[in-house]
Amino acid sequence: MLYRKMNKAAPELSILGFGCMRLPVKEDGQIDEDHATKMLRYAIDHGVNYVDTAYPYHNGESEPFVGRALACGYRGKVHLATKLPSWLITSRGDMDKYLDEQLLRLNTDHIDFYLVHGLNAGFWENLSQLGVTDFLDAAIADGRIRHAGFSFHDNVALFKKIVDAYDWTFAQIQYNFMDERYQAGTKGLEYAAKKGLGVVIMEPIRGGLLARDLAS
Repeated sequence: MLYRKMNKAAPELSILGFGCMRLPVKEDGQIDEDHATKMLRYAIDHGVNYVDTAYPYHNGESEPFVGRALACGYRGKVHLATKLPSWLITSRGDMDKYLDEQLLRLNTDHIDFYLVHGLNAGFWENLSQLGVTDFLDAAIADGRIRHAGFSFHDNVALFKKIVDAYDWTFAQIQYNFMDERYQAGTKGLEYAAKKGLGVVIMEPIRGGLLARDLAS
């Protein structure tokens, strides 16, 4: 496994992360916990040390699954990422409420890389007015999170505005060879890099679509 460092974060992170949005499921749609646990632990045993989940994934079951799968010493082997559910926030207090709930669901006392989830113009305006940057500062100060970032789904002009609005450690954008100009795109990636942010890529194979056997 190869590893990289973000400018504003000490740990070396595996260039491949393990995303927990599309875990294997049973016929009833529930996470196939045995299969998914074996997959996650296999990845960790072979060098993956960045695990990404979020509050809504698998209808809210991804975070609790990850908390269980990282038992037996696996939590200490990874840098855990999850996300503040931006669309559910109606007050400053909601931010603390959801973070504290996530810590319980993940069975951990801290989140290594905490993202404000899926920012667009509407979410960013609301969260800015409610004091999200003060929340992030407080959560870092009290140790509940180690590094703050955001994931993004809007245009590059807004992306640059958000990059400049806070001392983020990193940003997460959708990027692959078909989406170089989509949303933040290459221009956003380069802008974030110039500002010293780490960049984490979502949808590198477009949710699996770029790996499909089109002949079948």
